[in-house]
Amino acid sequence: MHPVRKKRLLIILFVMGFSALGIALLVFAMKDNMNLFFAPASIAQGKAPLNKQIRVGGYVVKGSVQRQSDGLTVHFKLTDGAAEINVSYTGILPDLFSEGEAAVAKGKLTSAMDFLATEVLAKHDENYTPPEVQQTAIKPK
Repeated sequence: MHPVRKKRLLIILFVMGFSALGIALLVFAMKDNMNLFFAPASIAQGKAPLNKQIRVGGYVVKGSVQRQSDGLTVHFKLTDGAAEINVSYTGILPDLFSEGEAAVAKGKLTSAMDFLATEVLAKHDENYTPPEVQQTAIKPK
């Protein structure tokens, strides 16, 4: 092989190798930051992983919001019309959080139907529903 061609081939292989390494490191780093969305029905079917960061969305079941005496811990249920999931959250809920309205909770599934939320997001006006919730949930009447 001609020395110039050999040098070009080595440079190309070197660039491709570092590019592949960079992409692999990027994918590995992003793997833990991915928040997959699950509806309560898919959680009931066992499709959601336990103790992994996920999001669950649906409508807050009327009459399910229970506030603890510490003033920060709240237990409520989310439904998509097909299944309900129990959600526990410690913190300040958004001002627009209410029963019968859409909400998305971010956290971990601790058992088959119990979700420990680290963040709760509520809709911001009467016309908005998170796209994931809109696709999977039927608003309760």
